[in-house]
Amino acid sequence: MVAIPDADDPRSSPAAGLAELQAGNRRFVAGTRIHPNQDAEHRAGLADAQDPFAVIFGCSDSRLAAEIIFDQGLGDLFVVRTAGHTIGPEVLGSIEYAVTVLNTHLVVVLGHNSCGAVRAAYDAVSQGSEVAGYLGAVVDAIEPSVRRAISQHTDATDDVEQIHIEHTVTELVSQSAVMAAAVTTGSCAVVGMYYQLSAGEARLVVGPPR
Repeated sequence: MVAIPDADDPRSSPAAGLAELQAGNRRFVAGTRIHPNQDAEHRAGLADAQDPFAVIFGCSDSRLAAEIIFDQGLGDLFVVRTAGHTIGPEVLGSIEYAVTVLNTHLVVVLGHNSCGAVRAAYDAVSQGSEVAGYLGAVVDAIEPSVRRAISQHTDATDDVEQIHIEHTVTELVSQSAVMAAAVTTGSCAVVGMYYQLSAGEARLVVGPPR
């Protein structure tokens, strides 16, 4: 007999995974976290394999800890983080691994307000200055989002940050043939969420998945 997937299982579909993340974030905001899948028995059960229901590709900001703000536990989330959620070959390879090997159906680009990387990129572009060291690579990766914001006549930090989330979602699919195929077939969805540091709320800004 073929098992019928439970529609409420966050691993059953992109929409179910997103619903679980949103439910966990609501618990976090309300202060009613249940801290799932963090006991010793669950930890031992994961020693030989993992089955995360979502990839979180987020900013490296210390205030943006995915398992905490979505109230998840060990083995639930495959987390990839860079300053300003900027994309490189290692990032694409890591996400492709989660989607193709671990069969993860949902990828979330997670940005946030008061992002230092986005602010640095905006300042560099608007002032025509160069950034020293490898931080310059981060600024260069965010520059297209900044220039799009400028073309739309906005310098509001929140607007730039959300434009950058949209840009990252687009780039994940356009730069990776693997991701493009997964999205086309519906086996995976890529969405964008915007996190408010003070309120603790992660709001959907690109999506939702099928």
